[in-house]
Amino acid sequence: MAAERVARKGHSPREPGAALQRRQARVTARYDRGELQRRLEVERWMEERLRDLYGEQADTLLDLSIDDLLELQSDEERGNKLQVMFTPCSQNTHEFIRELVTKLQGLHKVQVQRVGLEEPKRH
Repeated sequence: MAAERVARKGHSPREPGAALQRRQARVTARYDRGELQRRLEVERWMEERLRDLYGEQADTLLDLSIDDLLELQSDEERGNKLQVMFTPCSQNTHEFIRELVTKLQGLHKVQVQRVGLEEPKRH
């Protein structure tokens, strides 16, 4: 009877590695979800602050990408790139740039793989 219950749930009692594989999938999914949640929070924060700086024109004036900034090697390079991007802005952007560079620390550029349970590649 126990074997029937296990088989009905889709788990084969003959595959001892299946449980480990499922557990690893959950751990990977949770890790990815946490990283993606943090990135989403940074993006939402950026959008709010850009609207404060540029108003409703923020969506059309700037193409600011977290991944583009993460490709740069240092916080100094990120800050310099942001200063150049925000040169035309009439508002003071120094605080925004400083906060954004701080929020980017610890984030990774993530590429999602579509095959198996492998972890995403980080650069």
